[in-house]
This record gives sequence, structure tokens and C-alpha cells, in this order.
Amino acid sequence: MDADGGAHEGRAAAQLLARIRRELGLGDDDDAVRPLRAAPLPSRLATADLAWASVSAAMLAAGGIPASLDPDRIAVAFRSDRVLTIDGVAPPVWSEYSGFWRTADGWIRTHGNYPHHAAALRAGLGLRDGASGDLVGGTLAERDSHDAVREITAAGGLAVVVAAEDPALDRAARERPLLEISRPDGMSDALDQPAAGRSVRAGRRPLQGMRVLDLTRVIAGPVCTRTLALLGADVLRIDPPTLSEPEWQHLDTGHGKRSAVLDARSARFHDLLARADAVVLGYRPASLDRLGLDPDLLVRRYPGLVVAQLSAWGTEEPERAGFDSLVQAESGIALIESVDGDRPGALPAQALDHSAGYLLAAAVTSLLRGHRREERSCVVRTSLRRIAAELLGMPRRGMAGAEVEFDVRPHVARFGVDGSAVVTARPALTGLEFAAPHAWGSDQPVW
Repeated sequence: MDADGGAHEGRAAAQLLARIRRELGLGDDDDAVRPLRAAPLPSRLATADLAWASVSAAMLAAGGIPASLDPDRIAVAFRSDRVLTIDGVAPPVWSEYSGFWRTADGWIRTHGNYPHHAAALRAGLGLRDGASGDLVGGTLAERDSHDAVREITAAGGLAVVVAAEDPALDRAARERPLLEISRPDGMSDALDQPAAGRSVRAGRRPLQGMRVLDLTRVIAGPVCTRTLALLGADVLRIDPPTLSEPEWQHLDTGHGKRSAVLDARSARFHDLLARADAVVLGYRPASLDRLGLDPDLLVRRYPGLVVAQLSAWGTEEPERAGFDSLVQAESGIALIESVDGDRPGALPAQALDHSAGYLLAAAVTSLLRGHRREERSCVVRTSLRRIAAELLGMPRRGMAGAEVEFDVRPHVARFGVDGSAVVTARPALTGLEFAAPHAWGSDQPVW
């Protein structure tokens, strides 16, 4: 709701969903479709509205109706890392090198969850292997913010200066579609209305028989491909032989997908691409170019392929890596969500990641449902930074509001995975249930 007392309860969510429907050709864009109540994701920014609209878009693309969505289920899905347990133990989600750090002139945000990023952060600060978080904090307290970020990134680490929002930059971003869709020369840029009759409510999973290659990591891309698997697609996740994924991270978003290790530059990988209906890419744009996986080239090389590209900062910054927490910090979200006006805050979930995942899944589903292969060739792009610009343009609350306690037990699923008992969030989309994640790298790279 707005800071003026909530006269527009749910309107922001409805208006955003209407915009997404227009962009994806999902029929009537009547903004009277609103959530029955907000998801319990308290924040100053309209996190709950963004979450509901994003999940609703995926629901509509699959043939379902937003009215069936449970706000509590959405909140649990967006905070899935908080309910995840492996053999009864909640895994450590954040490295001691990830977080906000006070500097001599302000704050920076770092991300060191992957071992190679943690090593690069230490190297950039001139610290030995195994240096404690306290030592990192003491070192940064004596550095200028921009100098510290420059040193860390020059060493291959990830850090940003915590900055104020830039309204002009965000307005310019919002003039572009939330989901940018381009087609090869000679094809219309317009999306046709998906064919009716393949609905979640009808009991048939609407992407049954579709093949999707998944080249994504962490949260946003895996949420997209997890949703496509939920809707019936045969999703094959491919990871490079040289970079494993933290177990908890894969189990949190690997539902219903097969997982294999393969070099994306290999002929075998391109054989898989030639037989795929869609590929979802989550690596930096420059990394994709180096792998020979530029989306515009792929869509021409493999007619009928839907190429979905997700990045942190957009194609305007092709070499730049990033994560949800870093985009929140640099875009101004962290300062807006500050509790005390000094220490930066954060959204109540990795909402940029999760929203981007559902929105990209909605776009891919819209293209695959009911269209002949020759009509589907296109590239669909979005970025966490573009999602942040959308959120920053939505109505705000004067205060974040209190946490709402509710029973999460109806919203979790239990699986056995490679001998471990795994508890994870159930799907935000109603009427379907996840299949168990496969152990990371345990499948063969074949259709």
C-alpha cells in the first residue's frame, strides 16, 4: 500500500500484472485482478505486490488463474532458504564474507558465497587465506568505499558501493519492457495469444513433451527452470566440470530437473541444443560470448529455439557479475530498507531473483504453449537491475511493517535425495507439486 494510508491496496500488483500480460500477450489486461491480501513479505518497497504479480504471470501463462494463489505459499516460496533442511539441519546460507561492511566513508556490500569469490575478496584486500570476517571488517573500516570495491573487483571478487537510488536512471529503465523480446529478422516481434485448452486446472501439465536446457546458477535462473519443470518440461541442467554448486543451493531450486556436467563448448552440448525447445541462460553476457552462446546467434543457428537470457546488470554491462544482494545495495533498495537510517537493510527475501525467475518462466511458457516450433524463435531478456527499477517505481510504505507469524507446515514438501531427507518449499503455483531434485551432476547429458 502507499504511505498515504493504503487507498491503493493491491492496485500496484494488479497494474504490474496488467503490464506483464500486455507484454506477453496473455489476454485481457484488466487491472481489476488483484491479490485477495498481501503476501507476508513486510518491507517499505512493494515486495509483496512484485511477488504476487510475478507468480501470477507464470500462473496465467500456464493456463491457471491468479485468484487461486495463496499469499502465504508465495511468501514461503520466496523465502525458501528459510525452510530448507537437509537431514534436519538448516544449511549455512551466507558466507562470513557476504554482507554489509562499514568503510571510512560509508558502506559496501560483498558476496563471497562461492569459494573462488571469497578467495578473490581476500586477495583484493591483501589478506591471507582463511582470514576471518572480523579481519575483513577491520581492513574495510580503514578504506574508502570506492577504493575497496575497485581493489576487490580487480582481483575477481564481488563488491559494490551501497548507494542512494537514482530516480532518473530507474525511470529510463522502466520505459523499456520488463521482458524484452526480440525475434530474428523477418519475423514479427508480437507474441500471439497462447492456445487454450492446456491448463493447470485441466490436470495436464502444459509443457509436457518440451525440452529445456538449463545453464543457470544460484536463484533466479534455477527458479525459472524449476517452474518450467513443474509445468511438465523435461529440464536438463548443465554445469561446467570445473565449478560445482553448493549442495543446499541446488536442493533449494533443483526440483524436477535432471542435472549433468558437460562443457558447453562441446559438440555434445550443441547436439542437445539442436533438439531443445528452449534454453535458459544465466551466465554473464560476456561469458556467453566466450562460450559461443550469444543468444542472438543461437536463435538463428537453431530455428524454433526459445532463448531466455537472465543477467544481474543487463546486457549494457556484459562483463559484470552480480547477485540479488549486490543489485539491492547499488540500486538504492538497501538504503530505503534501512531500519535505523544508518545501517543498510534488505528486502525480506531475495525478491529480485525470485521475481525474475517467475517472469522469465512466464515468457518461456507463453512462447512454448500451443505454438508450432517455426513460430517460436525468439530471445527473451530481463535482468535483476531491471526488476529493481520496476520495484523502485511502485508505491511505498512509510514503514516496513511487522513480521506476520503463520504456520509454514502446509507449505513445505519432503523428499529423499541421494540418501538425505530434504525439506523444501512447495510450489507457489497452485494445483501442481514438485518432483524431487536429483543430486547435482548425477545424470547423463542426454535427452
